[in-house]
Amino acid sequence: MTLRRSLITATILAIQFDVASAVAQTATTSATPPTGQRPAAKSRKISGIPTNSAGMPTATTAAAAVAPYQAPPDAGEAVIVTGTHDSNRHARQSSSPISVITAATLTRSGQLNLADALTRTYASINIQAKGSDTAALTSSIRMRGLNPNQVLVLVDGKRRHVTGNIIQNSGPSFGATGVDLNMLPANMIDHIEVLEDGAAAMYGSDAIAGVVNIITKKTDHGLNVSAQTGANAYNGDGWQYQVNADGGFKLGNDGYMHLSGQVYHTDHFVTKGAKDHRLLGYWPAGASTSGYYTGIVANPLPVPVTSNKIMSTPEETRENLGIDFGKPIGEKVDFYGQITYAHRHAEAIQNYRVPNIAPTVYPSGFSPLETIEENDYAAMLGMKGRDFFGFDWDISTQYGADEDNIGNKNTANPGLLSSRCNNGNVANISTVGCGITPTTVHTQSYRNAQWTNNLDFRRHIDIFHTVPMTLAFGGEHRLETYEIVAGEPSSYQVGGTQGYVGIAPQSAGNWSRDIWAAYIDGDFHMLKNWDLDFAGRFEHYTDVGNTQNGKVSTRYDITRRVAIRGTISTGFRAPTMAEQHFSTMSVNPTGAAGLLPVSSAAAALLGAQPLKPEYSVNASGGLVVEPVDGFHVEADVYQINLRNRIGQGGVTKGLTAIDAIQAMGYALPVNDIDPQNVSAYYFANIGSTRTQGLDIKADYTFHLHRYGNLMLSMALDLNRTRLHHAATSGTGASLLNAQTIGYLTTAYPRSKIILNAYYTIANWDFNIRQTRYGETTDMMTYQDWTNGSLTCASGGALRYSNSCFGQFKNTPRWLTDLEIGYRFDRHWHLAVGANNVFNVRPRRLPDILNSGGYTVYDASSAQVPISGGYYYGRVNATF
Repeated sequence: MTLRRSLITATILAIQFDVASAVAQTATTSATPPTGQRPAAKSRKISGIPTNSAGMPTATTAAAAVAPYQAPPDAGEAVIVTGTHDSNRHARQSSSPISVITAATLTRSGQLNLADALTRTYASINIQAKGSDTAALTSSIRMRGLNPNQVLVLVDGKRRHVTGNIIQNSGPSFGATGVDLNMLPANMIDHIEVLEDGAAAMYGSDAIAGVVNIITKKTDHGLNVSAQTGANAYNGDGWQYQVNADGGFKLGNDGYMHLSGQVYHTDHFVTKGAKDHRLLGYWPAGASTSGYYTGIVANPLPVPVTSNKIMSTPEETRENLGIDFGKPIGEKVDFYGQITYAHRHAEAIQNYRVPNIAPTVYPSGFSPLETIEENDYAAMLGMKGRDFFGFDWDISTQYGADEDNIGNKNTANPGLLSSRCNNGNVANISTVGCGITPTTVHTQSYRNAQWTNNLDFRRHIDIFHTVPMTLAFGGEHRLETYEIVAGEPSSYQVGGTQGYVGIAPQSAGNWSRDIWAAYIDGDFHMLKNWDLDFAGRFEHYTDVGNTQNGKVSTRYDITRRVAIRGTISTGFRAPTMAEQHFSTMSVNPTGAAGLLPVSSAAAALLGAQPLKPEYSVNASGGLVVEPVDGFHVEADVYQINLRNRIGQGGVTKGLTAIDAIQAMGYALPVNDIDPQNVSAYYFANIGSTRTQGLDIKADYTFHLHRYGNLMLSMALDLNRTRLHHAATSGTGASLLNAQTIGYLTTAYPRSKIILNAYYTIANWDFNIRQTRYGETTDMMTYQDWTNGSLTCASGGALRYSNSCFGQFKNTPRWLTDLEIGYRFDRHWHLAVGANNVFNVRPRRLPDILNSGGYTVYDASSAQVPISGGYYYGRVNATF
């Protein structure tokens, strides 16, 4: 479908559905004022900055941190603090598309994790079907089809630190170390503001696809408690529970402190029907039987064919804590702060190992478990005030870090048990002895941290008493550090442990960089109905140099019912510390494979070049209309031109790969090595893409008086990414193939539409949501059941080919979610619900594209989740 046809179709859909919804209840462009805040007339303003019901300042964005709070004339519409410096800008008045998602909307999603709740309620945000290896242990979101690294996450306007757990496996999210939203307590959130536009000129690196700004609760009173539990009734597993509590109290007569705590647990969900090819005892003609067990090994043990449970979700236990506080310390100065802490223990099931892998330890075979012990914490302190030479000001410092200890249990190192252990080949030397293997090992540790300092000023100016203007400027310093700690020797020596090979000392290290930034913004009201905003930002990175970015936004209200708006901006994303320095290697007696650090001499042998920042040009234009009172419609088209995209590149096999591995300090077996079984690759600037799309949102509330209220909404995202340029390495070889191009362009749904109806009557409330996920397409590797006599058009065997792939389409899917609630009194509310009522799953892969028979779904697709239907009950108490 061409973009023009998409625009026409989407417009027709918007008219046909004729939908709308209460802004305060749905993921649209408006929301109720923050929980617990009184109208401005009843609240005390402190130093001309945003205040809560106790008159205390609320945290805002770095660019708008000094904006005074004024209650909107319509109590159902929120004052936003994202993407603007204005002190009284509402979501529907924005020059860029901004949506506000309330805590009530997130709760009604039925999802316990914040990333899942956003995916369920927001059309432009999705997550990958299943993460591989350690990527299954943390969560990251994708927006407008781009990588998680290209979404900036703020908490109360301050840049949030990212995870240390890098996605190191091939796929659309390769290399991502995004913010793990699930490490924030969901009950800490008052609402979320999502800016759907490039905003690097305001916030710096990463704000290419958009900005997610999480606004936390800051009330000084009240107690809220909730508990939810549920499971996949079709499978009888995947049980989850979560207990939340948050409340506020006064600090003296004029201060506040709000505490939020959460405990979460989920069991494994395991996909049914996956049959391991190695255990079947039969196979089609020409299939690869390498590694097969039943039918190959004499007198095999009777192992169930469903023993492989890798197509599953991790088991996880998590504890989250959040603290917000503030207090005036003078007539014009206020002190504020925030602390968050989270701990996670999670375990992900890996491929089943047949009994002849380590028979002396696991005579019936085994399934290794990758584990993570994660600690995520942040602390912020700040002061803000007014009348500093006429300027409002805000100064803050924040330190945040994510620490990940990765382990492997229920595992074994067959190399330590093998007769080849210490046989004289350097690569097979064990420093921990031979003949015995650990079953639990520490494989590596990561630590990603940032220390951020901000100073912001803002002032309202009337130019010649005719043109109102808001002038804002400020600076930022950020120190980023990244650390990799090697695992236990038994986790990487002599081939390493099954399930996950540990990181060797050659790949460990500690790196840091400083970033200095300055910005200026002028927001002009040229006419009563015309707003014009100019923003510019300069940043200096001590490792990748300088960058300058600008943004121009404008909006013109033709009438009170019709407005047009548009934005054009440049943006950038500096390569992360992990992308520049992460590496991992697996060495065994007959081969090796690994990811080399792009800055190393070893990677240079493969043609690697130093990473350059990604640069973008974002353009958007839209229409905001209210044809009748209360019926709101927004439509915005957008285009993101992104060059120097960073991803997986330079996959090389053979003698060149051997030279690169040896340059990293690894010694390979001299006599037994098969050069074609050795591969190496690295991070690279792989090419340029263009993303085009259309977002439409509409909402309306039917006030039926004694028959209740019906709130309807529709949100639609049409999205298409195309490759415009494929880069080559320093040796002239292409950095991309058809599969990696598919990860960039077609693994994300071409469309997503969310239709929501929320009906309240008396003490009852009903929420029904219909979500349609569009098609995704991936280029899949031909697997073990592919006939070995088939050849690839470009040469070589079709099976396991790196140049010929099988196209697989996940056809569109509809999901139905339902929740029914009853309020007993003003304190107690009970709800029961079902997400994906009809247990819709992705399409199953055909046998020739299904790795080993146990990978039944396309894990790279960002379409419907693999976990199917989820049924739950929830109780809320408010005091």
